[in-house]
Amino acid sequence: MTVLASIPSPSEGVWELGPVPIRAYALSIIAGIVLACWITEKRWVARGGRPGEVLDIAVWAVPFGIIGGRIYHVVTTPQPYFGEGGDPLKALAIWEGGLGIWGAIAFGGVGAWIACRRMGIPLPAFADAIAPGLLVAQAVGRLGNWFNQELFGGPTDLPWGLEIDPRFRPEAYADVATFHPTFLYELLWNLAAAAVVVWADRRFRLGHGRAFALYVALYCTGRLWIELLRTDPANEFFGIRVNVFTCIVVGLAALAYLVALRGRPREVVDRHGDDADTDASDGVGGAGSVPVTSADTPAGDGAGDDDHRRPGGP
Repeated sequence: MTVLASIPSPSEGVWELGPVPIRAYALSIIAGIVLACWITEKRWVARGGRPGEVLDIAVWAVPFGIIGGRIYHVVTTPQPYFGEGGDPLKALAIWEGGLGIWGAIAFGGVGAWIACRRMGIPLPAFADAIAPGLLVAQAVGRLGNWFNQELFGGPTDLPWGLEIDPRFRPEAYADVATFHPTFLYELLWNLAAAAVVVWADRRFRLGHGRAFALYVALYCTGRLWIELLRTDPANEFFGIRVNVFTCIVVGLAALAYLVALRGRPREVVDRHGDDADTDASDGVGGAGSVPVTSADTPAGDGAGDDDHRRPGGP
């Protein structure tokens, strides 16, 4: 019997379709976005939103998120682009990898805020709907790092060690064959965190952005220890990677938000009413989009139930 002693890396991350290169990294990002939209659509409609609104918001949030993710990556790792021997034009080559999740979420949030404001949708309620979908998208997106053989951890002889081709290994580990598969650690952590968010949302009827805050807190917790395992070059403060500080600051802020809003009943969003088609032209809120706080609405899982469609409904 042959026992798996390591995880092989894909031999290729790019396939040529005539003159067009098909990149696994890009496919992973696209697949994650599609899954996030699908999950969020189900949760948003269950919470009282109208079908199709998630895609309308995604049209704004996704481009903002991609741009923000790239900006964060370039700002925190400028050497390959603006350092000695760097190529500034490479800063635009998103398809080659390099998106910082912190910038993606921040800028994507700005894009979502613009769309929600135009459509008269309360952003915190939408953020709660999208939280598990974002975690699933991030999990799928990590497969792109696997195909690119990048962002792996330090050497390990564990049975699930990741095989890295010599051309991708750091000089200090040129003779090491297997490394911690941090892409896999984060993938599994994100999926587990998504399940926790869905459970907590159902159990405690989270609202007013608390499900989103829980997502942020859980992600930062996992990313903190995963970041400490990684060996890829990164800027540091006091010998500690910048992203470690980001995890701590953002995670504590999310935790503080959860504590500050504890006990608040979930808002009810009713965009299925007859007058919900008339969104506010001033971008503040339409007649069918005003959130109403209520502690008496029956509990649901927020993922496919329909008990949130109308205040006082079935």
